[in-house]
Amino acid sequence: MREPALKPHVAGLFIAPEAGVPMQAVDAVRAVTGRGLEGDRYFLGIGSFSRWPAPHREVTLIAKEALDTLAAETGTALTPAESRRNILTVGVPLPALRHRRFQVGEVWVEGMRPCAPCKYLARLTDRPDLVRALTGRGGLRARLLTDGVIRRGDPVRWSDDLTTPVRRLPG
Repeated sequence: MREPALKPHVAGLFIAPEAGVPMQAVDAVRAVTGRGLEGDRYFLGIGSFSRWPAPHREVTLIAKEALDTLAAETGTALTPAESRRNILTVGVPLPALRHRRFQVGEVWVEGMRPCAPCKYLARLTDRPDLVRALTGRGGLRARLLTDGVIRRGDPVRWSDDLTTPVRRLPG
């Protein structure tokens, strides 16, 4: 008998209070539109890329399946915290949610653009091969459309119609 598929959900939440410090796992975090996740370096305006403010830096997501595939295909194990993404998902087709609105717990977000791996991440993890290994599976950058609390275990929901992108929102 086949195991039932896991419902799409938040498997982990991570914030870092300063640029370059290790990400800390949290059970819940408050999301604030235009700012990001409370207590995170980008919320505080002190992230490594804060000097180039943009809505796509409010929150980042990565799929557990991408990290599992990375380890299986390349032998490069990367913990969710080491990925430096805020939200670890399970069962969520992150690439399909680009330019789409979706719900993470009680918070509505809009997928903005892929979260490509960078040399900064490779330097922090001391893994020079990471940029190449994570290409195409680095996650999704998103902006917050509503305020609220996101909790580990929260469901992630989206429209079944992933073929039609949302209209661009102002701002």
